[in-house]
Amino acid sequence: MRQLKFFEAIHEATDQCLETMPEVILLGLGVPDPKGIFGTTKGLLEKYGTERVTDIPTAENGITGITLGVSLLGFRPILTHQRVDFALLSLDQIFNQAAKWCYMTAGKMNVPIVIRMIIGRGWGQGPQHSQSLESCFAHIPGLKVVLPSTPHDAKGLLISSIKDNNPVIFLEHRWLHDTFGEVPKELYEIDIGKARIVKEGKDLTLIVYSYNLIEALRVEEILKKFNISIEILDLRTLRPLDKEAILNSVTKTGRVLVIDIGWSLYGVSSEIISTIVENIFMKLKAPPKRIGLKDTPIPSTKTLANIAYPSLKEIISEIIELLDLNIDISNINIPDNQDVPNQAFRGPF
Repeated sequence: MRQLKFFEAIHEATDQCLETMPEVILLGLGVPDPKGIFGTTKGLLEKYGTERVTDIPTAENGITGITLGVSLLGFRPILTHQRVDFALLSLDQIFNQAAKWCYMTAGKMNVPIVIRMIIGRGWGQGPQHSQSLESCFAHIPGLKVVLPSTPHDAKGLLISSIKDNNPVIFLEHRWLHDTFGEVPKELYEIDIGKARIVKEGKDLTLIVYSYNLIEALRVEEILKKFNISIEILDLRTLRPLDKEAILNSVTKTGRVLVIDIGWSLYGVSSEIISTIVENIFMKLKAPPKRIGLKDTPIPSTKTLANIAYPSLKEIISEIIELLDLNIDISNINIPDNQDVPNQAFRGPF
């Protein structure tokens, strides 16, 4: 099967939906720019014209309200924000209008909109451009919250989100855009609300989503040298949450570590651990653990940022403690945390 980068999968899903569904429109700040929001919208204005693909002013709240109104007229708009931080100006429209419209009309009217937002870290972005606020959106009934981890899932989940009759928050970690993987050429869907077992194991369940899947795979590769069998569960969707997959996996292994992209306090990991403890407490072999951002705004400097984000060493240490093993990791070749994903990364934007 052919391979695409993550941003190419997003682009292809958008292109195919624009081509096959005349009710789909695309709008967002920077959509027609030469870089096309990390390459995800490049060339679509030239192909479909200004009636289907539109740049917007920096008026997030107003534009989100317009997007909501357009969806009530039978369109399926995709609204893109270059950072989740920018979308905070439109929370009234998202939380009080889009999320509640179907409920307030007794199901007579739907709001089929997709709001794409970029999350994640990278040098120089600082406290206001690198937040991961997925737990805020997942808290609101009426919204669906999707965070793909692979190019294959990015395409399939975006197509499903566009076809869904509910408002969908589609969050893309910026470090994933240049990752690559197998992606079918045809139009296909992945069910929203279904997690995926990426690696099967028996000693411990590692629950992740978004970019942390890559971190989890690195951890699994290191620990299997010590005959530690890690099961990796990729959530893919936070709302609705695949509780069945979570409970089945943790019942099997008896131990669990949840890795947050954002802050652990009041975060996604809190909800997952609550679900586990409420349902299968007696099947746990050890207290569940979580790890995420340090409880502080994200620093701008690289040195402090490397401390703010959980490192591979911290994750491995938590797993060793959960398994009650006596393993000295000081001599293990574990890459140091850096505020860049790879050598090709050239800056915050």
